[in-house]
Formats: sequence, structure tokens, C-alpha cells
Amino acid sequence: MSALIEFQEKFQVNDLMIYETDYWIWSLRPHQATLGAGILSLKRQCDTFGELTQQEFCDLSNVIKVIEKTLTRLVRYDVINYLMLMMFDKQVHFHVFPRFKNPVDALDERWVDANWPGIPELLGDPLKHERLMKIVQFIKASL
Repeated sequence: MSALIEFQEKFQVNDLMIYETDYWIWSLRPHQATLGAGILSLKRQCDTFGELTQQEFCDLSNVIKVIEKTLTRLVRYDVINYLMLMMFDKQVHFHVFPRFKNPVDALDERWVDANWPGIPELLGDPLKHERLMKIVQFIKASL
């Protein structure tokens, strides 16, 4: 199995997809450390950031604008973190964490950024599939 397929299955990229372009997919992280935490991943197999094409870099700028505009409207984050760690998953991707100084009330729940203003909690709480899909729909409604 290719690294891309393993990555996409691990993070349920296609099932939890919020938005896609020709080159990138923005999907919800299966573990929600903060409301709206996501994965921004390249759609083709690529092991290093330096291997991106000019078109992929340009499109990255476009998709980041969509992410930030959408999450600003929805959850009014204080800052957003893009983490490219790639320690275990050798596929170009970012973990996207909207960060909150104060709790956010949404979807009948109070969301607290427990590590504010430090490094975000990388795992977060594992949520049931039904709950993840409600968050996906919540975000998609503001695209």
C-alpha cells in the first residue's frame, strides 16, 4: 500500500473532507484538540515539502485563505497554528489548529483550548464518527 493511501486512511481524509482544490484536501482531524482542528494534505504522493511544484505552492495559498476565512467566521479563533511534523506520516501535510484564549461554545458543547497559549494538544479527544460528521457539516455550511 502506498504511503499516500495509508495516510489518507489513517486520518480518514476522504470521509472527513471539508474542502478540496486541484492539489490539496482540507479535512477534519479525527481527534479534535480544538474545534475545527484539521488536516491540510497534498493530494498526490510527496515525501518532502521541497518537492512541491509551483502550482501546488500557489494553490496552498488559496486553500489557506479558505481555511482561515471559514474558521474565522465560525469559531473566531485567536491564532491558527499550522504544524508540519511528518514524523510518522511521510506525506506532505499540515495539522491545522485554531487556537482559543477563551472557551468557544458551538454544537451544544463548550470547547476549551487546554494548552493555550502553549503548544497545542496533538492528540485531542477521539470523537465518534457521527460527531465528527456533524462538525464537518458545521464547517462546510460556512464555506
